[in-house]
Amino acid sequence: MKLIRFGDAGKEKPGVIINDSWFDVSDHVADYDERFFENDGLSSLKKIIAEKELKPVSKNTRLGSPVARPSKIICIGLNYSDHAKESDMQLPVEPVIFFKATSAIVGPNDDLIIPKNSVKTDWEVELAVVISKKASYVDEGEALNYVAGYLLHNDYSEREFQLERSGQWVKGKSCDTFAPLGPWLATPDEIDDVNGLRLWLTVNGKMMQDGNTKNLVFGIPHLVSYVSQFMTLLPGDIISTGTPAGVGLGQKPNPVYIKPGDVIELGIDGLGSSKQTAKSYSGK
Repeated sequence: MKLIRFGDAGKEKPGVIINDSWFDVSDHVADYDERFFENDGLSSLKKIIAEKELKPVSKNTRLGSPVARPSKIICIGLNYSDHAKESDMQLPVEPVIFFKATSAIVGPNDDLIIPKNSVKTDWEVELAVVISKKASYVDEGEALNYVAGYLLHNDYSEREFQLERSGQWVKGKSCDTFAPLGPWLATPDEIDDVNGLRLWLTVNGKMMQDGNTKNLVFGIPHLVSYVSQFMTLLPGDIISTGTPAGVGLGQKPNPVYIKPGDVIELGIDGLGSSKQTAKSYSGK
């Protein structure tokens, strides 16, 4: 199944994609949130699709994040060897974990707002994993039983906030609009081989990142198991698995960062594509 949430920001309704057409399931499902996943909503949704007549949704409708605000977004740093190299950082012996504020979540094609005082806003295409049920101290061999599905994530980062302003990475990762998710959540049966997915990103039409999940340092079962040793994962939580080489920070001879008017497009095999247009912060 492919799950979408559609409508105006903050008023999204749950839907599904069937044979490339969009349908509204809000008469049968409240939302794709923690309660939905906790109560085996995916099984119920499959039955609804098979038995109910669903209302079509225009493809001109805005898409929101496929998952209503989760309890947390856990990100994995330096999880592709080529990205660690371009960042001049050693390959980690254990997964590098940091948080991204859920207030950063926006729809897949919403504008990127360059933060106030930002000078180094950067891009990162990533495969994100959505948790299906409460997970604590999960064995690696059982880890995939806790996966509801996968989605596309652009883990935007402000490198000065992240690396030069002391403290933890979270403040360079959590600015508003820094977590566009989607366009859809694909359940595991939609993906032939999650360990062989191409992921790519362009800026103003120029290919900047072109990688493959086969090059993950730590695979998805290991990540789910590892993170669950340190915190309880709740249904709907997101683990973003890291980015391949090609970020702005790593460009040679000089880094390249996002400026107003830039158009960032990205995609992953089986998970669709998204596009964000960068705009300057216009608040006070």
